Amino acid sequence: MVYTAVVLAAGEGMRLRPLTRNRPKPMLPAANRPILEYVLDALIEAGTEEIVMVVGYKHDRVQNHFGPTYRGVPITYARQEKQLGTGHALLQAREHVDEPMLVVNGDCLIESTLIEDVCATYDEGDGEPTLSVLAGPDARQYGAVVLRDGFVEEIIEKPTTDEYRLINAGIYAFDTDIFAAIDDTPRQEGELALTDTLAQELESGRVRGVETGGLWVDATYPWDLLTVAREVLAHDLTDEPEVEDGVWIDETARVHEDATLQPPVVVGPDCEVGPGAVVGPQTALGRNVTVGANATVINTVLDVDTRIDPGSTLLDTVTGQHVRFGPSTVVSGGPADVRVGNEIFEDERLGAVVADRVRADGNVSFAPGSLVGPGAHLHTGVTVDGQVRENTEVRR
Repeated sequence: MVYTAVVLAAGEGMRLRPLTRNRPKPMLPAANRPILEYVLDALIEAGTEEIVMVVGYKHDRVQNHFGPTYRGVPITYARQEKQLGTGHALLQAREHVDEPMLVVNGDCLIESTLIEDVCATYDEGDGEPTLSVLAGPDARQYGAVVLRDGFVEEIIEKPTTDEYRLINAGIYAFDTDIFAAIDDTPRQEGELALTDTLAQELESGRVRGVETGGLWVDATYPWDLLTVAREVLAHDLTDEPEVEDGVWIDETARVHEDATLQPPVVVGPDCEVGPGAVVGPQTALGRNVTVGANATVINTVLDVDTRIDPGSTLLDTVTGQHVRFGPSTVVSGGPADVRVGNEIFEDERLGAVVADRVRADGNVSFAPGSLVGPGAHLHTGVTVDGQVRENTEVRR
């Protein structure tokens, strides 16, 4: 059994902007807790006794949240000053690891069975690199793996067809020889990718692969956080007690007797839900969220310290932290065409993504697919359609 885990949590997650403008992707919410917490939960449940966390972009958000231990397991931090690929990130942990290790990405929702399967397969072998593979997700998005008799025949980083069945799930077991192998890997466009090292290992040795099952969800784009929340609720991974079937409410939350919670829904610590409010289904309220009287919130993730004033309606919405929606705000649900960078994604189920510290004064309407950058101020009666840049003031 491999008891030391290296967690790669240094990346930004550019395709998740504007939510990652102020924090790294692993700290985005999976329902009402950071994605990274679920990764650490899975590692600990699989028997991990020591964690090395490689941090980089906005590293303080990770370190301040977790500190030196998590659930009694010590955490050592290694810094990747520049984000130069997953192989380069793993190299930063070199001085902290002197035994076989697990390596996992810190930005995918996983459960312990995937980790246990990789460890068992590694232990059965002769120290060969071992990776988990999954059937189901689109290999064109995640990279494909070809297996034969328990060994990897080929790794295809960016397949252009849909003929491949298996993807690389980003969970590995290595001995310390992996560091020398990364050193010997040529850089591609200045970066060292772990998959390039594994592809090189295929030429000189053997790489084991284990086809496994279980929960695995990646948030690549902002609307994926709605899918992640649905999976958390479907698998009952919340910290809050379940007060009735599909309804989880923290004991410090205050839900008015005239409010309606439609399962599945989770209400986090110190939340307040006012009279006549309808929350859920498929909704997660983070810590200290307020939903005002007669507001409706459906298929939505509201992050820490968000306030929804009375009479507002939010559908298919993801917020950052410290967001304020004034009275009678309306976010229409998807589907919508959403621009991410230079790409347009058609018919995505997304009402709006509203980043940290946005303030909408009241009677503000959001067209489906709107993205609002952190610190924006939307004055009374504004209609948002498309993108609003960071710290912008928008008036009628």
